[in-house]
Amino acid sequence: MSRSLRYALLLSVPLSLAVAAIVLLRAGSLGAADQDYVVRFDMPSADAPVGLPRIDGPPDASRPLVVIDPGHGGFDPGAGQGALKEKTVALQVALALRRQLLDAGGLRVALTRDTDRFIALSDRPDMARRLGADLFVSIHADSAPEEGARGASVYILSEKGSSEAATRFAARENGADLVNGVRLSPRNAGVNAILLDLAQRGAQAGSAQAASLMLRELGDAKLGLHRERPEAAALAVLKALDIPSLLFETGYINNPADAQVLGSRQGQEALAGAAARAIRAYFARTTGL
Repeated sequence: MSRSLRYALLLSVPLSLAVAAIVLLRAGSLGAADQDYVVRFDMPSADAPVGLPRIDGPPDASRPLVVIDPGHGGFDPGAGQGALKEKTVALQVALALRRQLLDAGGLRVALTRDTDRFIALSDRPDMARRLGADLFVSIHADSAPEEGARGASVYILSEKGSSEAATRFAARENGADLVNGVRLSPRNAGVNAILLDLAQRGAQAGSAQAASLMLRELGDAKLGLHRERPEAAALAVLKALDIPSLLFETGYINNPADAQVLGSRQGQEALAGAAARAIRAYFARTTGL
């Protein structure tokens, strides 16, 4: 090491100490607020309800409200066949259905999602309940391991699933909830049981009627049916206790013939058209609209 380099190093030590002392003195003169660089914010609760979508249609709360639920979304693609994904088919049919219902007038419509985003299963019927929906329609595209399975199906909540939903509903918040707009009493379990039973029976009857009309319209449109009668299952997305609800399986995405319908704009419009006619027929029977 050269003599000049050794001198430079010796001089740098006291200079470094002086700089450090100045920095420490300045830090000590700062107030507590000046030293707090942590950004604090409240995280949403895990059980906080998801935000509600907008309602389109007449600005009249007395008009029936249809909540359309495109299945899956976001990181959950659902069933698929090549580039054709269930989440995309469900959204495209749902958007077409909303447009056709609004174009005909008289009904209000909301979508649980109108973009490619994920929504938890339990949040979907909950959104419909909080909006005060008169009908909830969840749209999907099935997939089957067996060859030859094709055609649309319509599901409603099974008796077992309905009983499970009623049990959970009655236990939640000690009855501090609404059924058909009537607030349950925390002091009268007998009255609450009657209200729950009536709501459950009314919703099931409405679900069955809407499902039958949906199958009728699909059959008349020659779109192909997997089953000619509504099927019952304990599906989580249908467990809105006091709202008529159905799940519309638009076809089998892994069937070449169904995939051709599901992946085309013409096929999606036809499926939406059958669903729109069924929904309008349902409200014509139940409300006279």
